[in-house]
Amino acid sequence: MSRTKTGPVTHRRHKKVLDQAKGYFDRRSRTFKVAKQAVDKANQYATRDRKTRKRDFRALWIQRINAAARAFDPSLTYSRFIAGLSKAGIEVDRKVLADLAVHEPEAFNAIAGRARDALA
Repeated sequence: MSRTKTGPVTHRRHKKVLDQAKGYFDRRSRTFKVAKQAVDKANQYATRDRKTRKRDFRALWIQRINAAARAFDPSLTYSRFIAGLSKAGIEVDRKVLADLAVHEPEAFNAIAGRARDALA
């Protein structure tokens, strides 16, 4: 049986990695061995930071909600505001609340008023 050479397969695999490393500095974009390490590390960072981004945005939304709730009533903290929402039976997620706080303050203030009244 004749010998099978894997030139085209290896070339395709190397090309795929080098295409992913395009724009990297120096040997990281030109040498397969170094580029493979750089691409692997970049993928590790990307995987980790997809999780981190969710955390960061939730923290941002909470800060915006807290600031808007305190602007409405200085005694209305974030935790009391969320407790008031649940007592009032208002089910709005933090992303939407933060967007309302920034772009539609009147609507947010109406929700905050209902939450404060539910606490009393």
